[in-house]
Amino acid sequence: MRLRLRVALIVSMLSLGCASHAPRTESVRSDPLVVELQRKLDSLRATAAFPGATFGIALRDGRTIGLATGFADTALRIALRPSDRLMQGSVGKTYVAAVAMQLVQEGKLSLDAPISRYLGTRSWFSRLPNARTITVRDLMRHTSGLVRYEFDERFTKALTENPMREWTPEQEIAFLLDQRPPFAAGEGWEYSDTNYIVLGLILEQITGERYYDLLRTRLLTPLALRNTIPVSGPRIPGLAQGYAGKKNAFGGSDAMLVNGSMIINPAFEWTGGGIASTSEDLARWAKLLYEGKAFDAALLPRVFDAVAAKLGPNTKYGLGVIVRESPLGTTYGHSGFFPGYATEMLYVPTSGIAVAIQVNTSDPYPRGLVRFLLEMAATANR
Repeated sequence: MRLRLRVALIVSMLSLGCASHAPRTESVRSDPLVVELQRKLDSLRATAAFPGATFGIALRDGRTIGLATGFADTALRIALRPSDRLMQGSVGKTYVAAVAMQLVQEGKLSLDAPISRYLGTRSWFSRLPNARTITVRDLMRHTSGLVRYEFDERFTKALTENPMREWTPEQEIAFLLDQRPPFAAGEGWEYSDTNYIVLGLILEQITGERYYDLLRTRLLTPLALRNTIPVSGPRIPGLAQGYAGKKNAFGGSDAMLVNGSMIINPAFEWTGGGIASTSEDLARWAKLLYEGKAFDAALLPRVFDAVAAKLGPNTKYGLGVIVRESPLGTTYGHSGFFPGYATEMLYVPTSGIAVAIQVNTSDPYPRGLVRFLLEMAATANR
């Protein structure tokens, strides 16, 4: 049966402020809101002609809804389900930022401290561009002058030649050493995964724990994000197929999954991304995060203090958050790309609604996803 003729969803009744409550799942196929949201999701797929997408929404009262459209695998004609996971790409930075803000709350991390306070004794540190002038805030806002290691031709060549290689953060940072920065720290803006790789090293230096352990114990477990998992290798439970196109620079082929394993080891993303989830769980996370449930809500103004960003009109970037002005007012969220996958999530403070969408293609990269999420949020708020 075609998925668009089915209304597949999971509605979880969960108090977002009390993670000890287990979610309750029930079918509400006749719910007018669910029917309308599904219709809009199906229409988006028909217009954009992508393989499949999952959508999640967290409503003001805490209810969450998960929907899906299209195919998890076009060759096998397997329908995409709301419970399927997709790669979040750079949306994973929002969890890193949340752990960092917890450490700020605990007095263990200072946003305005030079990163030399935490990493200055590393043998490679003095060779890092702008090494002595970068602050933690610069890393989190992408104002450090550290460029993207992942788009360096030497990295993509090495990844293609040895797709299952396990990269260390230091090996990734090495692509930048001794380079001339595009601007002085704090005096420009350039989006870069390298910033969050360096931030991940700082979090581990402060705590003496591995980042993925911090992620589980500080966020995923206490907030009951059961369908959100760190990506530490090429086999990812419940992951839907992704399509990156024949010109895919990361692995060289269209389909990202072969016999249940990714064609490259995605663990290189680490704190630059490194998360797979359902869209329903992602919407829950957005609501928790931007309503101050992941760390002391008193710190949110610091997180939302944003600088001009090259991410489209009316956008700024705060501490791991894209701040957008929209017809629904100011919104908070993040975009994500991983070869074969595209993600958008956002939270609308005026309605208390969070929405997320994940698409299993990056060729062509889906356009209009933010506009679609705003439309879905507005529909739910009528």
